[in-house]
Amino acid sequence: MRLLPKGAKRLSWQLSLWLSLFVCIPLAVGVIFDMLTLIQGLLLAVVLGGLQALFVHWVVTPRVRGLQAIESGLLNFKDGDFATSLAYRNDDELGDLCRLYNDTASKLHQERQWIYQRELMLDKVLHNSPQALLLINAQEQIVYTNYSARNVLFAGKRVEGEKLSSLFEHMPQSIVDAIQRGGDGLFSVEQEHEQRQTWHLALGQFLLNNQAHTLFILKPMTREISRQEVQVWKKVIRIISHELNNSLAPIASMLHSGRVLAERNQDERLERVFNTIDERIGRLSEFVQGYGKFAKLPQPQLSQFQWQPLITDLQQQWTFQIKGELCEHGYGDETQIQQLLINLLKNAHESGTEAQDVWLSVTDGEEQIICVGDKGKGMSETVMASALVPFYSTKSNGSGLGLALCREICEAHHGDISLHNQDQGGLVVRVSLPRVNV
Repeated sequence: MRLLPKGAKRLSWQLSLWLSLFVCIPLAVGVIFDMLTLIQGLLLAVVLGGLQALFVHWVVTPRVRGLQAIESGLLNFKDGDFATSLAYRNDDELGDLCRLYNDTASKLHQERQWIYQRELMLDKVLHNSPQALLLINAQEQIVYTNYSARNVLFAGKRVEGEKLSSLFEHMPQSIVDAIQRGGDGLFSVEQEHEQRQTWHLALGQFLLNNQAHTLFILKPMTREISRQEVQVWKKVIRIISHELNNSLAPIASMLHSGRVLAERNQDERLERVFNTIDERIGRLSEFVQGYGKFAKLPQPQLSQFQWQPLITDLQQQWTFQIKGELCEHGYGDETQIQQLLINLLKNAHESGTEAQDVWLSVTDGEEQIICVGDKGKGMSETVMASALVPFYSTKSNGSGLGLALCREICEAHHGDISLHNQDQGGLVVRVSLPRVNV
């Protein structure tokens, strides 16, 4: 802040000069024309000089200080500083202007603080958004990327200032094709240790600092598509279960009546027929109950549990090896996670592998990673693409429910499940569950 701005300093000198001329010119005229003696002129000059000094001190100086304060405040405004207030407090017109300035500066300072806090919040939201945000200017230089964009497109590296086209060779080809194609649409990306991920690309164009910019928004759609797919399957299952239950109830009743009549006639052929019908009704009932369990899976009750007792209980039912060091605590619905592991271990034992080659690993970090592996035949790409879909099974007596229920449990825990063939043979099912602090 300047203590004596140029404008106020110039005004102070101008006022002093004009007052000096106002005093000196009449005295000079009086002395020249013998209207006053030299001594009288000097005495009068001293008196008028004193009056001038008093006038400057009591009248001119406060106004000049007020102008100095206002000019300094306006210079602060020009520099973007709204935190400085003016100290001029006189009860005059300049004092009123200074008070108005202070009120305006205080309001602008508060608004700037509010805008700054909102900018910090917006920056935090954008950086941590699950949507990948990529902003480029008219020269195709990257202006902004958030964390998701760096992880998905640039392997976690900061690339601001570089040309987008120069980075295409390091990006997944499907993303490059989607960006070059332009426009909104869906595309899929293969990622390491995960199944194919589906993304939606949206483009926006706008002016920023009077320059054309393009904003690419990549939204992950895999979870939403999977959720919608599961909801459709659940609706289909509920309808099928309802119709089957409506048919099985009267058939079971008629079967009982038929058996009573067959016992009276002592006909062995009818008994065999009724036994066959009873066996098929039982299979259908199990089928309906199994899919009903899938369609009505309750919301998980998240809590902390111990892995060791759960693993010990599983080892009493299935033979498998623990791979790596087993973490101590788990997070999630223990009953549902146990059901998930039962299904995965059952599939591993039915894959044609030796029992001792089935293994389980559980690691804990930012996410809980559960892996179940075997040394069976693995899966073809076609089978792997449909393995998690309800009703799909490659087994002659399979219901297509096991992996579908596993996926539903993972989705309920906001996690993911993926299938991977091993280089040395066999299949690994990888489950990632978010870590929940309880």
